[in-house]
Parts: sequence; structure tokens; C-alpha cells
Amino acid sequence: MKTYSTPNSPIRVTSKDALIIVDMQNDFLSGGNLAVKDGDTIISGINYLGKTFFQDCQIIFTQDWHPSDHKSFASTHPGKKPFDEFSSTGLGPVLWPDHCVQGSRGAMFSSEINHNLATMILRKGYHKHLDSYSAFLENDKKTRTGLTEFLKAFEVTRLFICGLALDFCVKYTALDAQNFGFDTYIVLDLTKPVITEKSVINENIVDLKSNNVHLVTSDQFNQDN
Repeated sequence: MKTYSTPNSPIRVTSKDALIIVDMQNDFLSGGNLAVKDGDTIISGINYLGKTFFQDCQIIFTQDWHPSDHKSFASTHPGKKPFDEFSSTGLGPVLWPDHCVQGSRGAMFSSEINHNLATMILRKGYHKHLDSYSAFLENDKKTRTGLTEFLKAFEVTRLFICGLALDFCVKYTALDAQNFGFDTYIVLDLTKPVITEKSVINENIVDLKSNNVHLVTSDQFNQDN
């Protein structure tokens, strides 16, 4: 994804910055119930980037945390299969395989991701009738997670987002962050999409850029912070 045009100036991290690491959980990685292609390949880069933010910044890990009968699961809708189209308030546009069930191995962070870097772990998607792609708002676009208030309490003004997956939880976290007034960046080489068709990736990139979300790569960060 480095083929997309991104700002190429060096990035110096300050105490006004925060890093959001999205859903690096076993079910989204190799062998998981909703594995993202090549998701494992970004782990070492995320760990390395996390060290850049660790001294003075907030680092937020998000964690899908669904009840076993969550209504986004195809298994809770008789006759439906994973990835069938489905839409209702707070759910959709498709139904998912059971994933990230509370307390399950699939819901746990990968043992390879250094979640000890986290200053906050934000669990989302635990309301049975609401899914939660964004770290800021549930999918009804009304129910808030409290992340905005947390970040503003620490006077954070700029956010960097990585993790899984680009076209769902990363994207919607970034769009909401921008709407809540944060200067928002996605670290493109440290995220992967669920839908890998090039045309769909392009559509998502265009959507992000048109909403003033910046796209950067991890090699732009000043590692001497």
C-alpha cells in the first residue's frame, strides 16, 4: 500500500500525540475465525512504532469484546451465513463469523504484540445489539465509548492509527477521530484490509483523504524521540 501518495516529511512525536492500535487479536490473525490476510506481518512494525510513543504519549489498544450471542454473528440469525448482507440499526453491512467472543482465545491479543505498551485498553462491541467498528462510537453513531473524553483529558490533539482492519475498524476510527476534532493519521504500512481487491482499497483511500485523514508510513517517524 506504499504506492499511495502520502506526506513524506519526518514526523516528530510529542506529548500531544497518541497512538491507537486497533484489534490486534487472535481471531483477526492467521488461524483466527475472521483472519485478515497478512495481518501477522504488521506486528513487529507496530511493536517498534509503539516504542516511539511509549515515553510521553497515550497508547490505546482496542479490543473487540463480543458476547457469544452478538447480533452481528451470522450464527444468531437462522438461515444466514457469514458475509451475507444484513442491515439494521447498529449492525451491518454484512453478518460475520463468530469472533472475539468475550474470554475466548480469539479475543485475546496476539502473544507477539507488546500490549504492555498500552496506557489504555478499550473494549468495544460488547452491546449485544450494536456492533462497534470505531473506537469512538458504536455503529448506531450515537453511543460513545468515552475515548474522546479520555484523549482530551490528556490534551491530545494528534492521533496515529494502525492495526486491523483498514476498511472497517481502522477506517471508522479515523473518520470519527477527525469528526471529533483530532488531527488524524493512518500508518498505511501497519494496517491491512479485509477486502483486498485493489478497487475497493482505492475507494477506501479516497474516502479517507476526502475526509481529511492523512496517510503516512512508519519510516517517516523520527526514531530518536
